[in-house]
Amino acid sequence: MSQVKPYWVAGKPRTSPAVHEVRSPFDGHMVDRHALPTPEDVDEAVAAAVDVQPQALATTAAQRADALMHVSQQIAARADEIAHLITAENGKPLMWSRSEVTRGASTFRWAAEEARRWSGELQRLDTDAGAAGRMAVVRRFPNGPVLGVAPFNFPLNLVAHKVAPALAVGAPIIVKPAPATPLTALLLGEILSETDLPAGMWSVLPLANEQTAALVADPRLPVVSFTGSETVGYHIQSSQPTKHVILELGGNAAAVVMPDWSSDADLDWAATRIATFGNYQAGQSCVSVQRVLVDESLYERFVPLLVEKMNALKTGSPMDPDVAVGPVINEASAERIASWIDDAVASGAELLAGGTREGTSVAPTLLANAPAQAKVSCEEVFGPVMTIAPVAGVDAALAAVNDSRFGLQAGLFTRDLQVAFRAHRELLVGGVVIGDVPSFRADQMPYGGVKSSGLGREGLRAAMTDLTHDRVMVLTGLDL
Repeated sequence: MSQVKPYWVAGKPRTSPAVHEVRSPFDGHMVDRHALPTPEDVDEAVAAAVDVQPQALATTAAQRADALMHVSQQIAARADEIAHLITAENGKPLMWSRSEVTRGASTFRWAAEEARRWSGELQRLDTDAGAAGRMAVVRRFPNGPVLGVAPFNFPLNLVAHKVAPALAVGAPIIVKPAPATPLTALLLGEILSETDLPAGMWSVLPLANEQTAALVADPRLPVVSFTGSETVGYHIQSSQPTKHVILELGGNAAAVVMPDWSSDADLDWAATRIATFGNYQAGQSCVSVQRVLVDESLYERFVPLLVEKMNALKTGSPMDPDVAVGPVINEASAERIASWIDDAVASGAELLAGGTREGTSVAPTLLANAPAQAKVSCEEVFGPVMTIAPVAGVDAALAAVNDSRFGLQAGLFTRDLQVAFRAHRELLVGGVVIGDVPSFRADQMPYGGVKSSGLGREGLRAAMTDLTHDRVMVLTGLDL
């Protein structure tokens, strides 16, 4: 058995007598053990984040960029090791873990590139006669030390989206990974410790969720970036009205097959993409396809195609490189998902595929005619479950997408440019993907939602802006 993994306080490894075991969601075997931070260590990490701020602000763009690029390169160099660790602790199949590692390396690389471009702007102020000879230098500075609370579903890349933009702007950050999947974040701490960033700029504290409230409330941490459940996110927002809170809270993303997407090849492509990305990560992605809306002219052709594609998805051990759908994170989640399926069927939904559960594994499930009030229709399932329904034309399709209290992303299978721009204008979501599923995300683009899907944006440049504020310096007496 390996040594107990340390946590990281102000860039240094620490251990304690308290130890937590991380177990595989697939078969329950122990993946590894890590030490749990003591209250004294937590306080030291926060104090260090506060104290290091002047030194962090004084780091050069090159110093921050070089550190971020080192992390990117080391993630790429250790890709196989990290992918297997993600699969072991999270349960997602290796094919998706490998994709996450690639994205994690890209996220840090983008942060390094943006750190070199982070310069501010000049504004001429002599646009009015009374301001002759004046110019403003507008730069952005961190709002303060950041508390980044990350979820279990992307143990590397969603931690990266907390850490990378904070370090890029010179903001100290304390990361609190999910208790189910802390090992990847602790390995990231090991890589960060190889950089020359000032001590105190980062800490990784694998705390239990119930211990996080004190950190959230700590006035020394004025910024909280949270990805997770709606209930917890809005509690953070309401309980900390003076803090800058960034929330990514999920959704029930819709994929729409528009009437012009009508060839056999088009429908086959859409069915393949929807089947895959309604069930990748076992549906445990905020932009996993949950609602499938198909124009009524294509519905009878499309449904059997989608069922065929779903039934062809290989399930089983996530360590099998050919497996596409693995377990959900724990048995309680699997039980909840199964109960939502059963409730929908009892309310009149037709089970077209799946519907079974074995331990933590839920079969890819497709339901037709699910009532609007069924949880599989109006809540976030966060499991491998989709509903499908016909819609009568573009107006009805766009209205159906908006008929949700969530608004993260939507996907429209169409080549009609007018429909694409109309959807971009009318859909109440953070992102519209044309010609593909809503699950697409490029890590440099702004990413986030509206309505109950949260507030604020990730994506490197967008997150860097979100973590900072404008500060103006006016120069006087210039010969402009």
